[in-house]
Amino acid sequence: MSRRAVVVGAGLAGMLAAAVLADAGVTEVVVLDRDELPDGPRQRRGLPQGRHAHLLMTGGLRAMEEIVPGVGKRLLAAGAHEISLSSGVLARSPEGWLRRWRREGPVMLTCTRALVDWTVRAAVLEHPRVEVRRAAAVGLTGSAGRVRGVRVSGPDGEADLEADLVVDASGRGTRIVTWLEGLGLSGVRTRTVDSGLVNASRVYRVPAGAERFPLTIVQADPYVSRPGRSAMVMPVEGDRWLVSCGGTRGGEPPADAEGFLRYTLDLPDPIVGRLISGAEPLTDVHLSRSTSNVRHYLDKAPHWPEGLVVLGDALGTFNPAYGQGMSVAAFGARVLGRELERAGGPEAPGLARRVLRGAARPVDAAWAMAVGQDVLYPATRGGRPGIADRAVTAYTRRMTRAAAGSFAAASAIWDVTSMRTPPTRMFHPAAVLAALTGSPLPALSGPPLTPAEREVLDGLDRTGA
Repeated sequence: MSRRAVVVGAGLAGMLAAAVLADAGVTEVVVLDRDELPDGPRQRRGLPQGRHAHLLMTGGLRAMEEIVPGVGKRLLAAGAHEISLSSGVLARSPEGWLRRWRREGPVMLTCTRALVDWTVRAAVLEHPRVEVRRAAAVGLTGSAGRVRGVRVSGPDGEADLEADLVVDASGRGTRIVTWLEGLGLSGVRTRTVDSGLVNASRVYRVPAGAERFPLTIVQADPYVSRPGRSAMVMPVEGDRWLVSCGGTRGGEPPADAEGFLRYTLDLPDPIVGRLISGAEPLTDVHLSRSTSNVRHYLDKAPHWPEGLVVLGDALGTFNPAYGQGMSVAAFGARVLGRELERAGGPEAPGLARRVLRGAARPVDAAWAMAVGQDVLYPATRGGRPGIADRAVTAYTRRMTRAAAGSFAAASAIWDVTSMRTPPTRMFHPAAVLAALTGSPLPALSGPPLTPAEREVLDGLDRTGA
């Protein structure tokens, strides 16, 4: 029997969803996107955060590999970097510099978001059942009991595209709540928590001799009743550094080159500014303000139509400073694939509701981590820290202080931030003991650089800092 699925959105969540649908035996998978998609790893209009730093964490990469086998190798072959969280990162946390360890830890891939999207899209489109059409989805067809397709707007007006299953993966700009109201389904609760974060990013050429310099980050401090301010130097493909600054409301980074450098030098440690002061800029500074946490509680709706699934940012989106979005998209697509395998096809009763509830679990975990920190910034809108938030904050601070000199504490943090374990990992007995015991080593007075790395930093520094 011929079966068609329509996916709204050709971003990461949409293309991963298309892959699992094709693998599940759906005859035709049509992916709709209003953008003209680039024919290479280039920025596109529909991805406002695409110019800024993205981290593909261990957990998310594993999920993507289940869906698109070999995608990690494709990314590495295209120039992505594999970074060890235990040894390949210089990180200044709110509690001071973290040590680097020679022991093995989780890894992440770093590259531009454009390269991730292009690599995944190219791999998925090798499947003969998947096609991308440039068109804007403007609504759903069907009823409150079952969605039958998508209403599409094109050059010749509007038309209905029938489908056995519709996946909304349209991202931060989703209109799913309005579409549901058009079917007679109302009352979906939405919550927004907005720290006012502004991202500013610029690309530099990696200076000669600095090719192996670690990923470097000065993290924001949410504990000082001031706006959060951060900066990161991240290696990406093409022998380039992607340098991203982030500031919450009242501490936003500027868009001019001189102000951008000054912003990095004014952080609690000027290391990012020292590095880039001697590097050649390749682009202007790009700003983005689409950074609020938004959760559509579709999984809590009392009634849900058959034939409709919502994944990725259309279900919940997070402050991009925490590097969760790509992994959560992959987790949701993996849920769709597993439920399709159990059900035997997209028309199975109850499939849409089961996928929605399954996809909501990683969304909720990421939401708790992002919002739990964002509510601590003084000008955040949409939430204030409660008793539970303050208790978790106190414990997290203690764990971070311990991680400066405790491998057990550091491992717990890496496992959670790399998204290969749920946040409950922080409360395993060994982790709790490490937090209570504290660091057996004294605090570092500066970044844990090797002699060769210190020579690179001093050689690049044009600031006198």
